[in-house]
Amino acid sequence: MASLIGRTYPEVRFLIESEHVDAFAAALGLEPGGPIPPTYAAVYALGTTVPQLFADPEAAVDLSRLLHAEQEFEWRRQPERGESVVAQGRVGSDVTRRGMRFLSLETAVVREGEVDPFCLSRALFVIRGEEA
Repeated sequence: MASLIGRTYPEVRFLIESEHVDAFAAALGLEPGGPIPPTYAAVYALGTTVPQLFADPEAAVDLSRLLHAEQEFEWRRQPERGESVVAQGRVGSDVTRRGMRFLSLETAVVREGEVDPFCLSRALFVIRGEEA
C-alpha cells in the first residue's frame, strides 16, 4: 500500500447550531446557553473530516483493527454560535512499524470566506496489522 502522506480531502462546511452546542454542553454537565465548550472541536473538526479518511478506499482503514490513539487541538479563537465553518483534512503521516500502521489526520478549520484557520486538529490512529 502506498503512503497517503499529503493527501487532502474536500472541504466540509458545518454550521455551529446553538441547539446542538447546548445538547453537547448538557452531555458534559454544563449549562446550556454558555460558551461553546472547547471539546466541541471534536464535532466541527474531527467529526467532519475523519469520515472522509475512513471512507477512502485507498486509505484502506480497517475499523475493526483501529485505535484512536491521540487527539490534539490548537485554537486561535473559539467559534461562535451560528457561525458557518469550513474544515479540511489532510493526511499528515502514514507509517508502518512492527506490524502496526500509524496514520494521522490534520484538520484546519476556518470561518467560511476566510483563509486563516482558527482551529487546528491532529488525530493519530493506530491500525493493527493482520499479524499483530
